[in-house]
Amino acid sequence: MLKVDFGCGASKKPGFLGVDILNIEGVDKVHNLTSYPYEDNSVDEIWMDNVLEHLSNPMRVIEELWRISKNGTKITIAVPYFRSHYAFIDPTHVNFFGVNWFNYFDPRHNFCKKMQYSKVTFHVDQFIFDREWKETKSAGFFHSLVMKFAQKYPLQYEEKLSHIFPLNSLTFYLTVVK
Repeated sequence: MLKVDFGCGASKKPGFLGVDILNIEGVDKVHNLTSYPYEDNSVDEIWMDNVLEHLSNPMRVIEELWRISKNGTKITIAVPYFRSHYAFIDPTHVNFFGVNWFNYFDPRHNFCKKMQYSKVTFHVDQFIFDREWKETKSAGFFHSLVMKFAQKYPLQYEEKLSHIFPLNSLTFYLTVVK
């Protein structure tokens, strides 16, 4: 079973093969993420944590992830939320993400049906605001309330409140559909 952590840096996900442009400890394969060194339909699971915002052509990346994935492959992609302070302080960030970004690839969603930017398809199984804060239980009371509201009412949060009470990240859980 081939499980790949693209852009792992020094914190490779346990049980995954680590691929990164940096030749540092924990990286199993040094490779630039403008192309993906795997055969079609060869990868079983993909983890990409805070990488996609650094890559100049996210559409091409998504198409490559789909190409190398088997039907049903689970892909987890974490990115800074577009309203986040962290999205804009890093000079290497070139892309920004909101709750609907991956819906352009989900054939069940009107964005995908209407726009058809790409032939690749994924089901957006779930997305979570500030996953890392939930996992570490480090969010304060107010932060927790905002996260709960955003999770329950993501479009209302994004349109009406995110500029006042910005959250930090989005983690998308996708399933490859071929």
